[in-house]
Amino acid sequence: MNYAFSDKVSGLQASAIREILKFCAFPDIISFAAGNPAPEAFPTDVIGKLSAELLQNDPVLALQYNITEGYTPLRDTLKTMMAAKNCFDADKDELIITSGAQQGNELSCKVLCDEGDTLITESPSFIGSLNAFRSYHVNLVGVEMEEDGIHLGKLEDALKNAKKAKLIYLIPNFQNPTGRTMSLEKRKAVYQLAQKYDAIILEDNPYGDLRFAGEDIPPIKSMDTDGRVIYTGTFSKVLAPGLRVGYVSAPKEIVQKIIVCKQVSDVHTNIWAQVICDNFLKTVDFDAHIAGLRDIYRHKCALMLDGMEQHFSKQITWTRPEGGLFIWGTLPAGSDMMGFCSRAVQEYKIAVVPGTAFTISESDVTTSFRLNFSTPKDEQIVRGIEILGGLTKTMFGE
Repeated sequence: MNYAFSDKVSGLQASAIREILKFCAFPDIISFAAGNPAPEAFPTDVIGKLSAELLQNDPVLALQYNITEGYTPLRDTLKTMMAAKNCFDADKDELIITSGAQQGNELSCKVLCDEGDTLITESPSFIGSLNAFRSYHVNLVGVEMEEDGIHLGKLEDALKNAKKAKLIYLIPNFQNPTGRTMSLEKRKAVYQLAQKYDAIILEDNPYGDLRFAGEDIPPIKSMDTDGRVIYTGTFSKVLAPGLRVGYVSAPKEIVQKIIVCKQVSDVHTNIWAQVICDNFLKTVDFDAHIAGLRDIYRHKCALMLDGMEQHFSKQITWTRPEGGLFIWGTLPAGSDMMGFCSRAVQEYKIAVVPGTAFTISESDVTTSFRLNFSTPKDEQIVRGIEILGGLTKTMFGE
């Protein structure tokens, strides 16, 4: 039978990451292609204990329907945490729990963008959000990045020339896929451009707590004086992604529309998981927990960077992230990046993600690829980078 898919999904393609991950099922593959937190970072004992207590003491709470806005105690806890960062104003803002930050990003686009409106994003950017935006048939415009974040001049050109520029989607901290961090000066300038051209900023911050070098930089949301920043956060990188608990802090009018859209999407986010997150925040030294995560990722990132410095061809360049999960490698100009990624997984048994997975347009040209250091074990990082380095020297010389 021939199926006639809707216009909203007919043009969507499977993520290149998922296609490469198929190779990772083979036991001899070392994968740097995932985007998962380190398994050793999961507080499994604490989550098990909290779950057992919840199901024994208040099972109906965990198993019954709840309100779309989310578990009220967790929302109150998050409001307090966000207010401490100047990212929540009780008079102007509201907070809703979502099924991961991904849903928050998707619903933000849904409530603000009509078909044909322009959504501006960093290029490259996170494939999950890009596909969500594409499903609403927005005019997706990519703006290239510099080492300290999005190119301001080209961002202004995009805002000036675009038809109905509604949203600017940004991942300021340890961006996926590049690992770059937007400077404070650039965050202020981006906000001023949003004011000048009357656009709304969608600030996606899944990795902000995972800073293991340098100094914290205030979120763009903390600079918001006129209600034009939507902030999405998540427990996926600080507790466990399987919980699927994220949140949105945004002006009340926007959150009210997100609530209505979420009601027709999934009614509410998993209540058991929300209660676990709230109880974790209230019973565990969260600062100490975050410090432990930072130690894990500081070590893993350094291990990968040291190996790249030792084994990679000098023709290859890469970012040096101050946090997060990713390193962005770049081959010499004109290189066959897809050929490199294919040889890496098929001949050398090392999986990396081709940069084309994160481009905004099919016509965009990139010679970059993404490496993940959080998921593999230490010995896999050491061995895998040495093997991959051998391929870089074979293809590009010492």
